[in-house]
Amino acid sequence: MLPSFQESVDVDDKELESSEEGGGLSDERKLERSNNSYYCLYGYQSCRLQQGVDSDDGSPCSTTAETPSSDDFSLSLVDTNLPAEAEAELRTFIAKHLAKGAFFEGMGNIASVELSIPESQVGCYYCLLQPEKPAETASSESSTCSLDYVVCFLGGSEKGLELYPLELDKYTQDLKTDLDAKPNNLETCVQPLLRTWFEDSVCPIQRVVQLFQEKLAFVLHAALSYTPVEVKESDERTKKDIDRFLRAASLQGLVQEATMTSLCMAMNEEQGGSMVIDCSGPQPQFHNAGSNKFCEEWTQVFLNGSEGGNPFLFRQILENFKLKAIQDINNLKRFIRQAEMNHYALFKCYLFLKNCGSGDVLLKIVKVEHVEMQEAKNVITVLEEFMRESAVA
Repeated sequence: MLPSFQESVDVDDKELESSEEGGGLSDERKLERSNNSYYCLYGYQSCRLQQGVDSDDGSPCSTTAETPSSDDFSLSLVDTNLPAEAEAELRTFIAKHLAKGAFFEGMGNIASVELSIPESQVGCYYCLLQPEKPAETASSESSTCSLDYVVCFLGGSEKGLELYPLELDKYTQDLKTDLDAKPNNLETCVQPLLRTWFEDSVCPIQRVVQLFQEKLAFVLHAALSYTPVEVKESDERTKKDIDRFLRAASLQGLVQEATMTSLCMAMNEEQGGSMVIDCSGPQPQFHNAGSNKFCEEWTQVFLNGSEGGNPFLFRQILENFKLKAIQDINNLKRFIRQAEMNHYALFKCYLFLKNCGSGDVLLKIVKVEHVEMQEAKNVITVLEEFMRESAVA
């Protein structure tokens, strides 16, 4: 049996709250704990012989992928906001993982580390960055000591950071771009990115919820239905926050790519264009917006989550929102397959659409997916007629 709406809301949220060590703390302390974040950037110098260089005894030496030992590299501190003792502990942790060969350029890892900081144990995202080397350096056949970087972002719990792998990987790639472009200008280009990683990667969902409040239902509906969104008269950070929220809330990667494209075109035609968010006034105004009971219920879940002030909780709620939507889509597909041969199943299908709260969107999604399946199309046509009659009544 699939979980109810309330069960789908509660389960992972409770686990996340537990992992954030929230029990027994006041809201003020929870907010302080959740928003404490740290960063560390190391210079990573790996010394090795390039392939084809003769060894001391004259025999050819090859640098196939060998696990480096601590003698093969050095770590030098570039920038951090960690206390000295905690930074030394983090450096030991990173060196141990480098020695195991557990780093791949551009692919971050997430773990839990214990440091001498108020939180004691925090989630740590760490990633190896290899700036572009000049061609003459890259093709050199002499012994080299290449300077790369290891970036570490620390905050919340391991479980909390595991909700943001794509965001953190993208953020480190932006960091790498600045390192490539201005390697000698760390203070003005790289350090600001290090200091704002938490605000830029973890907090956008929380800021969008706080900005729109009850009107968040319009944004959730747009994400679920692939309705194009246009943001007007907004500052750059708000525009980026809304874009990040929509990407995080969409079902991209969970439904077929062709379905997304077709549905986006269909919704654009049906609604007569994009949903517009006008941020020129004291409160955002929505034009050409849609909503449904499903999105309104989840909006209340987001607003209830605002009370604790934990930014990681908002992402978990968003993941639960998407999970429930996918469960409903799969249920509807199963009912449609049954309804092709069974009139009672057709009635069950109609009841499901009527009661799930998002029947308007779900029906459009399965209609696009079943466009070349005649039996399913017939069922969907009947369901559309039922839903129209129900709306009129």
